[in-house]
Formats: sequence, structure tokens, C-alpha cells
Amino acid sequence: MLTVVLRHSFITLMVLLATIALNFYLYIKVPKGFFPQQDNGRLGGQIIADQSTSFQSMNQILLQMVNIVRADPAVDIVNGFTGGSNSARMFINLKPLNQRKISADLVIARLRPKLNRVPGAMLILQANQDIRVGGRMSAAQYQFTMRGDNLQDLVDYAPRMYEQLRRIPIIADVTSDQQDRGLQSLVTYDRATAARFGISSQLIDNTLYDAFGQRQVSTMFKPMNQYHIIMEAAPAYWQDPAILRDIYVRSPNSQQVPLSAFAKFTPTTAPLAVAHQGLFPAVTISFNLQPGIALGDAVDAIQQVAGKVGLPPTIQTFFAGTAKAYSDSLGSQPILIAAALATVYLVLGMLYESYIHPITILSTLPSAGVGALLALMLTKTDLSVIAIIGIILLIGLVKKNAIIMIDFALAAERLEGKSSRDSIFEACLLRFRPIMMTTFAAMLGAVPLAIGTGTGAELRRPLGITIIGGLIVSQALTLFTTPVVYLYFDRLQHWWTGLHLRRRRPEDPIVTEA
Repeated sequence: MLTVVLRHSFITLMVLLATIALNFYLYIKVPKGFFPQQDNGRLGGQIIADQSTSFQSMNQILLQMVNIVRADPAVDIVNGFTGGSNSARMFINLKPLNQRKISADLVIARLRPKLNRVPGAMLILQANQDIRVGGRMSAAQYQFTMRGDNLQDLVDYAPRMYEQLRRIPIIADVTSDQQDRGLQSLVTYDRATAARFGISSQLIDNTLYDAFGQRQVSTMFKPMNQYHIIMEAAPAYWQDPAILRDIYVRSPNSQQVPLSAFAKFTPTTAPLAVAHQGLFPAVTISFNLQPGIALGDAVDAIQQVAGKVGLPPTIQTFFAGTAKAYSDSLGSQPILIAAALATVYLVLGMLYESYIHPITILSTLPSAGVGALLALMLTKTDLSVIAIIGIILLIGLVKKNAIIMIDFALAAERLEGKSSRDSIFEACLLRFRPIMMTTFAAMLGAVPLAIGTGTGAELRRPLGITIIGGLIVSQALTLFTTPVVYLYFDRLQHWWTGLHLRRRRPEDPIVTEA
């Protein structure tokens, strides 16, 4: 079969060129991500309620959410606590994978419709990851930030962007940290009327603080300790803003004056918090991915939506945290691979003292890239940072096939005086067994990485998949393409040497190798 390949070397060379083109096509088509989504048996969640929710109402919502999560058969332990007036946190431990039978992402997808039935609040769950890159503290895993030169533009356009992102079907749990709809009661008093009662603005402020705040009024001393006495109104009296009509202000002449006699009360909204990014007001919209969706697809969809919203030039948009790290790594991946190839070429060039033979050795790499990308597509695995590491490892594993053959062929040419065709033919026959042994050793060593099911196996799986896929395809092709490339470049080298000798002047000395 090798003799047939050498006779039809042009067809073999076309196959090699086709694999190079196929590499570029598969690189564009394969789904891209940053790091694989892990399942380490732990979930984190944040409850975001309506901005007018009180602390007491938040406790009731938390208990309701905890009961829903605890009822899921895959859940082992649930802990929750309120983190503010309209937010709460939840930590969930799942049962071992061999008991629950489904991944953490599928558990979240199963809980999501049940949790959405709770009115006035939403629980955003995400699987805990060993590697999380920067970003704000957010409810969901990935973040998209809008930063404005002024707050009013964010108030106008951030809700529009939020609504557009909620319509993207491949992302879920879209939330925003824009908190500008908190309820407040604005007390406006008539200075002239209050002055007739002898009531000052400081007296009004103290009276309202006594009713709705907490004030230390005394200290109780005991033999072993002392206790601060805190005065506050009963919760039944400060839960409803209508209680303002029942507040009385004690004037300096000890007269009880109703607050409503000289003041009016207007309900309005106020921002609960204003986030900033680099000294500018900012709004962060966080999101999770639907099961089986690559981060690269979600990033592309969000960028398309952002271009359609028509944001003014005063608002800058960018990804943060893990999504930003993915965008940065996507641009550096081709540079990283090119740098690795250039390094290998320089090392091989110094080893063989030739410009031609390193190219022959590097010709084995396109088939390895095709195998790695095809393996990722067949197993529905993203081209992540771990997969890129596997492809870089393939550069070292695959080129040894050509090194073993070319070393033997060059030795046969120099020591035995054989032609390039006979030497590479003999090298293929005699070096076949060591090539197969080293390839199978590397391939079998990667099998545990590819099929492992323990905790954190998702982080190692792309490494094994790329190594196995690249070795299989490269082993099937390089045994036939490498001899052909070797012969073509050998002819090119002889042609170049002859051309150089014809141009040499007669008086120039001719230097030959010993």
C-alpha cells in the first residue's frame, strides 16, 4: 500500500492540503467556550424580589423557595439567609452523581419552572465552579456591563437592553443590578404652619426617627454586664406608610400636634443603590446559559442584540468576569497556536540544520487538528482553554511520527548512500512498530481523562478528547502523507541546490560535505 501511495503522491499531497483547509472550516464551526461547566455537587443561588419588598416579606419568600428546592429528589442540604430588604442567598448541596443521575445544570433546569411560580421574586441558581474569573458579585454566572457618562442615560436604556436580552432563547436567568424603583414616602411640611406651633425641622426629624428608626434611650447596668436599651416602634406600626397620619409631634409647649396638620405625604420611587465601574455609573446584566449552549454562541447573540438597541455614544458596553476572559482568550488562541508552531520550527531547524525538514515534520499537524476538532464536535464539547491545551500537546505528540521516520531516512541517505525514495520507504517499514507503540501509549494514557466521571472530570475531559481524536486521525494519515512530503521537499532541495550551483562563478570554490 505504501508503494501505491508513493506512485500516486500528487493525490496524497492534495489530501494534505484538504486537511489544512478543513482545519480552518472546523475551527469556525466548532462551538467555543472558556472553561467547561463543572458539576462539583454544589449550587449557589440568589433570590431577587421586587424592590418594594420588606424584610419580613423577604423572609416568607425565602422559606417558600427553600421548601421548593428541598423537595427536589437531587437535593441533599439547603441553607438560606436574607442579605437585604429585597435579596437573599441560598447554598445547596446535591446528592452524589450516582444517586441523582443528572448533572447540576439539568437540576437547575428542572427547578427553574417551579421557582418561577413564586410571585414577586425569582431565584437564580448556578453551579459552583472551581475557576471563576473576576467580575462583580452577581446572581448569574456571566456578566454584561453597561457604563454611562451620566446616570440618566442608564436609567433610560438599561431596561431596554434588559428586556431584549430576556428574549434571547439560548440564555436564561437574566437579571439586572439596577435598583432604581424602591418605594419611599416623601414628607413635605409647611414651614409657616409648623412655625406657628413652634415646631422646627430638627424636631420633625427626631420624631420620625423615633417612630421608624432605632434609638438608644438608656443603659441597664447589671453586676456582670451592661445592656443598652433600644427604643423602636412595634413592627405593626411602621410597615405601612399610612401610619404617618397617626404620628404626633410634641411641640415645645407640650402640645401634641398631628404631623398631618402641617405636612403632606407623597409616595414616590428612589434608587436603592447606584453601582459604579471605573468612577462612572454602571449597570450589570448577568445571565446563565441554557443546558448544552456554548458561551461563544451566547456572546455573539448578545452582541447582535446590543447593536440593534441603538445605544447612545455616552454608553459603553462590554462583558465582565468570565465572559470578558473568554472574549480576550478567543482573540489570543490563533496567536498562541502560531507561536507554538514557530517555536517548534525553530527548534527543529537548529536540530536538523535545515529549513526544509522542519516543514516536513510540521506537515503532520493539520491532520491532528482535524481529528481534535472532529472529536470535539462529535462529543458536543466546546473548544475551551482546556481543549486548546490539548491541541498544543498534540503538536509534541504527533510530530514524533515524522521525526522517527525522517531521522532514519536521513541516516540511510548519508551512511548507506540510498536514494531519498528508498530511504524513506525503508524508514516507513522499520519504524512502523515504534510509531504505533508510542501512539497507542499516548492514546491509552488519555482515555481516563476522556471517560472519567469523578468530581471535576468535566474540567479534564476536553484534554483527553482532543488528544485521542487528534492521534487517531493523524496516525491514519501521517504514515502516508509524511513520505510524500519528504520526497517533494527533497526534490525541491535538489532543485534549489542545482540552481545555486549553476549560478556559481567558475572561480568560486565548491564545498561538499565529507
